[in-house]
Amino acid sequence: MTYGAPAPDPRQDAPVCARHPDRISYVRCQRCGRPACAECQRPAAVGFQCVDCVREQAQNIPVTRTAFGGVTRTGRPIVTFSIIGACVALFLLQLVSPLVTGTLLYAPYYTAGVPGIVEPEPWRMLTAAFLHSPNFLLHIAFNMYALWVLGQALEPMLGRARFLALYLLAAVGGSVGVLLLSGFNQGVVGASGAVFGLFGAMFVVQRRTGGDVRQLVVLIAINGVLGFVVQGISWQAHLGGLLTGALAVAVLVYVPKGARRSALQWAGLAAVAVVLVLLTVLGVFLLPI
Repeated sequence: MTYGAPAPDPRQDAPVCARHPDRISYVRCQRCGRPACAECQRPAAVGFQCVDCVREQAQNIPVTRTAFGGVTRTGRPIVTFSIIGACVALFLLQLVSPLVTGTLLYAPYYTAGVPGIVEPEPWRMLTAAFLHSPNFLLHIAFNMYALWVLGQALEPMLGRARFLALYLLAAVGGSVGVLLLSGFNQGVVGASGAVFGLFGAMFVVQRRTGGDVRQLVVLIAINGVLGFVVQGISWQAHLGGLLTGALAVAVLVYVPKGARRSALQWAGLAAVAVVLVLLTVLGVFLLPI
């Protein structure tokens, strides 16, 4: 026995994690055979696989598409519920502080000599769609119920990204309708324009798939008439959102299948956005002085 020699390091010949060489691991990936520490192990049908193999397999799995080109998702309609959550959260903030309403509402026309806020703050055309009247609980209740019903039908068919684009375009379209058709001298809030955009989208989808649209037409007509007979409801926002939603979804459902379908769909949605911008610029120049 030799005295003074260093003791052998038991870690010298021990297997180490492929991603973390400082960690000993006797568990090997069932796919590639490399050692994987606890952080890099992923449960598999038999044993464990390393995180690299799991990622590689996920990339090789073909993406399934809906009938209209969106990515097929399982589970709840996340975008719909997220929009509802944002509207409810802002509504509660409106109850706490009126400054929230004043900061995000939409007022297109000149009021008492004060210029409208479309030109200097155009984002209000979108943010106002996430606000509701703090003095009228049915305002947000109806809009969120309609969004919940329509969103659960449309989001799985269109896919999350396309549904979100549709909703946002319809929201801005409602504001453009107010800008071009309304003589309101007060701020406008509400998701009604975007919700009517979903009504219009559902009508186009039903026509495209051969579904019955009679009940939907009656529902749109009843809610449309309310804008003329109930004071404080902007039929202009309803009409703008309805037309924008119908136009945007027509781009999605009537583009033929093919390798370029997704690119054509997004190009069509971008064209709808450009039209809304042009109409907004036109409306700003036509604002009464």
